[in-house]
Amino acid sequence: MIDLDDIRRLATRFFDAIEAGDIATMRDSFTPDAEIWHNSDELIVTRDQTAATLTGMVARISDREYADRRLNVFPGGFVQQHVLKGRRVHDGAPVRLPCAIICTVEQGRITRLDEYFDSAHVAEFRKFAHA
Repeated sequence: MIDLDDIRRLATRFFDAIEAGDIATMRDSFTPDAEIWHNSDELIVTRDQTAATLTGMVARISDREYADRRLNVFPGGFVQQHVLKGRRVHDGAPVRLPCAIICTVEQGRITRLDEYFDSAHVAEFRKFAHA
C-alpha cells in the first residue's frame, strides 16, 4: 500500500534540503539510476550531475527559499509548484524562479524528476556562474 504521507515527507525533505544547501540529502532522495529532465534543454541528466549543478547554485545564491509551495501527492509521485527565491552572492540582486516539478516515486525515493521553468529566469540565477 502506498502511503501518501511518506511521499509528502519525501517531497518536503527534498526541497528543504536544497533550500538549506544540503546537497547530500537531496542526492540521496533519488534512486541511483534516477532520471532528471529539464524542459529548457530537453536532456536527461543523472542525480550526480544534478548534485553538481545544485552545488554551484548553492554557492552562487544565498537566502534560498522555496516560496508559495503547492504540493500535490498521488500514488507513485508528486507535483510541486513553487517560486525559488534567493539573492545572488556576486551582486546581492534578488532572483526568483517560478517552477513546476513532477516526480515519480518508488520505494521512498525519486526515480524521475521533470522540471519546468522559464529559461529567462534561470539566466538570472546563472548570470555570474563563470565569473
